[in-house]
Amino acid sequence: MGTELVSLYRGRGSEILAMTRAEVDITDPAVVESRLATFDPDVVINCAAYNMVDVAEKEPLAAFQVNGLAVRNIALACRQIDAKLVHYSTDYVFDGASSRPYREDDPTHPLGAYGVSKLAGEFYARAYLDNPLVIRTSGVFGPAGMKTARGNFIETMLRLCGSGQPIRVVQDYVGAPAYAPALAARTLDLLDVDASGVFHIGGGDPTTWFDFAGLIFREAGLSPELRASSEREYRTPARRPKYSVLSNAKMEAAGVAPMPPLVDAVREYLALRNVASRA
Repeated sequence: MGTELVSLYRGRGSEILAMTRAEVDITDPAVVESRLATFDPDVVINCAAYNMVDVAEKEPLAAFQVNGLAVRNIALACRQIDAKLVHYSTDYVFDGASSRPYREDDPTHPLGAYGVSKLAGEFYARAYLDNPLVIRTSGVFGPAGMKTARGNFIETMLRLCGSGQPIRVVQDYVGAPAYAPALAARTLDLLDVDASGVFHIGGGDPTTWFDFAGLIFREAGLSPELRASSEREYRTPARRPKYSVLSNAKMEAAGVAPMPPLVDAVREYLALRNVASRA
């Protein structure tokens, strides 16, 4: 997300300070206050997150420090300089018991340490600021994942395809993966209309992770042996919402364009990947 936002803002000719984790420790309130006071921005966008969902069950304090208390640090610093805060949250604040896409005003009920820590971040942002913009999203993937150690779902599937072994992907979890460039663009669109409060920006289409994998392979012209798995077969330390599709109706009612269909996002991603491989 950070990569995409920097690109968009620079394309607008905006002055932007993009800080990495090495440059600012957001868990240190004094450091956050000092860096933001020095730059004195109009808008602060927090793309940082502890998102190792399973590991968070073993180290919940680390997750809470980054996803909860660090947001408090940023919100307090934003209040000092009267800056607008944009904070990204997650579909994991819900329990997955819904039979329809989640709306912003639906009751939250996280199932594990990660979801609890992200919900705490939402509360801190809204507790200390009058007009923060909290954006819940899900399954984010984008071109920057081609270059990072952890990658993203597409990179994982393509790597597994190269192993020559059968690939097992869960079929009983439904989400709506969000394409990072589109998510970044719609974030700026919401800022342009001075939106505040909680907004959902999920992906363009609900899908199971098994079907998402199949889509990736079809668009890449690959045909590995893909097998459907289930929660019972693939146990993880953290519980996850089995249905976590987010409704984008509020965003669209604010005049922001719908998210692109998942197939279009995958095609664009793979095209960019092909260009990068030839560079």
